[in-house]
Amino acid sequence: MPIGQGRYLQWDMHASSTPVRVAGVPLPYEHLTGRHATTSPAGPGDGAERLPSSGPFSLHDEGAYRRWRERKLADYPLDPEALAVEIAHPDRLRESEVDALLERLRKVNMAVYVLDGTRTLSRRGLARFARRLGLTSTECNPRADTDGIAAIRVAEGAAHQEYIPYTNRALAWHTDGYYNTAENSVRSVIMHCVSPAAHGGASHLYDPELVYIALRDEEPDYVAALMSPRAMTIPANVRNGTVLRPARAGPVFTADRHGRALHTRYTARKRYVHWRDDETTREAVQYVEWHLSNPVPRAFRITLAAGQGILCNNVLHARESFRDEASAGRCRLLWRARYRERVSST
Repeated sequence: MPIGQGRYLQWDMHASSTPVRVAGVPLPYEHLTGRHATTSPAGPGDGAERLPSSGPFSLHDEGAYRRWRERKLADYPLDPEALAVEIAHPDRLRESEVDALLERLRKVNMAVYVLDGTRTLSRRGLARFARRLGLTSTECNPRADTDGIAAIRVAEGAAHQEYIPYTNRALAWHTDGYYNTAENSVRSVIMHCVSPAAHGGASHLYDPELVYIALRDEEPDYVAALMSPRAMTIPANVRNGTVLRPARAGPVFTADRHGRALHTRYTARKRYVHWRDDETTREAVQYVEWHLSNPVPRAFRITLAAGQGILCNNVLHARESFRDEASAGRCRLLWRARYRERVSST
């Protein structure tokens, strides 16, 4: 599908360039406006103790869910240009710029900032930009520098080639830090483009709250299964007999202590992930995989230019493969900062 050229962004509204229609199964957007199953959630010992007791993410509070769902889907943007916010001085954000960013995050959990063409953003400036939005606690990441910012680019050496973000290969749907402990969960991410690739490298972005809606409308038991603390396990990272990271199990969906904000932990990878071995979890995972492989009208495909960046509450995202041209000075470099809190007031 051809990429459109908007005022700010190169974009394509569909998350998949090769849409697949599964025979006999409605498309994802039909679930977003359709029926709602009424089966009961999982019982004690199967993760029910982790489910919030009230609010839109409680399976026991249908009224709150319905009200939240209606607000969420009302006037949901389809044009990626609606995500864009012009920023004059990134290290001295105006109130109007902060308000514009927060407005988009409250609606779709993401925004794309666009710096004035005469401006650049230093690493120190990126940290000031983040602090203005309430982001101060960077994730503990051994591949980030001392300022908590990681340079995402093609890196040489066998060790780096094991970590796909540091190659030019495509990245499947995931949220950042899905292998982290709960205490070190990544709640928000800034991806700042210093320079784009010569060819390719587009980002696909999707609000995980829409996956939650699709699952709950299809089968509430799927939501309960993916809220189990044993839903998804990432095996230990062992190299040369040394355990770099132990195995970690946890839910896909969790709600904050007030039951008002949803956090998602997910990877579409087939290797290095173990799903809980029960029928409901298997069906839930298959449904999510199918949902993300079909054309989803509310997913965005964006190619960042230099001086543009993604600010999000750790939404689902994927990356297309790309090709650099070092001889022409066209090599993809993004600065990635990951934080343990959501963007303030979202």
